[in-house]
Amino acid sequence: MASAADIDDDRICRQLRIHGRVQGVCYRASAVRQARALGLHGWVRNRADGSVEAVAAGPRARVEQLIAWARRGPPQARVDRVEVADAAEPVPPFGGFEQRATE
Repeated sequence: MASAADIDDDRICRQLRIHGRVQGVCYRASAVRQARALGLHGWVRNRADGSVEAVAAGPRARVEQLIAWARRGPPQARVDRVEVADAAEPVPPFGGFEQRATE
């Protein structure tokens, strides 16, 4: 059985940049629903260049599920590519998952 320390060690925080037809197609709202269903913490926002940016933190397997979803997105989206990197600033393990204003 995994200890609490093992579970904490399995937590990751990733930054995603999603490119394609991902604005004006409910991508952010769909990402929020998906991330909350997975119990992740973080945020998603549109970028001025037409991409969508997200930061997601939580258990590795669940963050990877969100990344897999991000490569498809909602039905109206067309995802060309998803860049994934370690997040520069970790998201605290509280506060849920939110939609932020465009930057």
